[in-house]
Amino acid sequence: MKFGHDFKQSLASQGFPPHWVAQAIPYGQLKKCLKKVQRELQELGLDAETLKALLDSDTHSPVALNYSLNASSNSTLVRPKLTVFIHLHDGNIVDASLTPTTRQFFEKISSGAAVSHSDDEKDSATADNTADKRTDNATDTTTPVAPQTEASHHDEERYERIELPLVFDSVFFDMLLSDVSNLDALQTTEQNHLQEEVKELGKQVSQVSRPTRFSKSDMDRWRRIFELYLDAEIFFATHEREHGARSSQKALKQLQWFQGEVNKQELVSSFKLPESRTAFSKFLELNLDLLKHLQFQELNVLAISKILKKFDKRTALGVSRALPAAINSRRLLSDHVSKAVCARISDELVSIIPQINDYLCPICYSLAYQPVRLDCQHVFCIRCIIKIQRRKEESCPLCRAPVVMNASIDNLDAELEKFMKKYFMKEVKEKQRANEIERGIEEFGPGYTRSECSVM
Repeated sequence: MKFGHDFKQSLASQGFPPHWVAQAIPYGQLKKCLKKVQRELQELGLDAETLKALLDSDTHSPVALNYSLNASSNSTLVRPKLTVFIHLHDGNIVDASLTPTTRQFFEKISSGAAVSHSDDEKDSATADNTADKRTDNATDTTTPVAPQTEASHHDEERYERIELPLVFDSVFFDMLLSDVSNLDALQTTEQNHLQEEVKELGKQVSQVSRPTRFSKSDMDRWRRIFELYLDAEIFFATHEREHGARSSQKALKQLQWFQGEVNKQELVSSFKLPESRTAFSKFLELNLDLLKHLQFQELNVLAISKILKKFDKRTALGVSRALPAAINSRRLLSDHVSKAVCARISDELVSIIPQINDYLCPICYSLAYQPVRLDCQHVFCIRCIIKIQRRKEESCPLCRAPVVMNASIDNLDAELEKFMKKYFMKEVKEKQRANEIERGIEEFGPGYTRSECSVM
């Protein structure tokens, strides 16, 4: 099945909004326009094989071609230019490899070109210089023309540089880049919409996860949900072996894993506040919307890649490498939207609830309760600092600054301790219990066991 049919079917079957589908790359129209480009070149005697031979820098043909894409300053318009460099001998092109139609066309445009022959030596030098510098300010798809030997009789040989007047390649690129520009505008609009949704959702989560004295808060459950969300790395991976933006298929797999873990741990069913269930449903919808954007983006990027490869196959002009650099579409041809929305989720949603990983002691890897902030500003739990001081070690375990033995009760961070009691009540109790057991073992020996107080 041809790609055009698959592309159209995918747009119709994947549940994209109608206004998205209307802005998708018009692959069928571009394909029809490409046929006109191919026909126009063939009428000039420039079929794909001939173009490939003339664009090849390794050949020593007296005729050479250069196809360049001149991008405007804002990169929304591209003007293609096909330039011919001809080495004539007595007004004729000596190249047995050219077809009669191609040779006739080149000789015709050569004889009709407005080139001054009164100073052939100057023309020869200028043409050589142009052949060396014809990449100026353009996206060039060829290499310079092979150098020609200087003619011994200037009245017999000359060089000419002629721009071929093509029509339908400009129509093709205008159509393509107009659609890319429309897609960029659509992506910007939808990105702003998603970011507003993140902002509103952040307000809801902030309300239901606020610490309270009477356990009417879902803070711990939301913390666990966000821990799972960060572990899932749905849209971006940060591991050494796997990093960068994910494909839509991989993102869908990671989103399904996240939902499965949330259900397995019964986090939603254990919510104490009904508003939390509503907020979680919106959170899932937000991620599904972002996944839809990623799928739509991938489809359009694939359509652009396919049509440019087809352009190269039929014309041998090599635009599939040159055009992406020329148009510089920051949103369509990159993961800009996903990055922007995921950054907003991290800044305005996940960060609402402090994560325990940000407050662990670097030595014992438990909550750094009763935090001691050394003079070097690194924070450790008080038990670990006491142990280091008993061993008479002066250096900070992280930066090696000689500050450990200077630590005293003045180094206790009271504000941070208050913060931990507020947001990590369960972990604080566990840390206090562990500290009591450790002190009991030090004082009474390894047989010590902690027992709760009981009223007689």
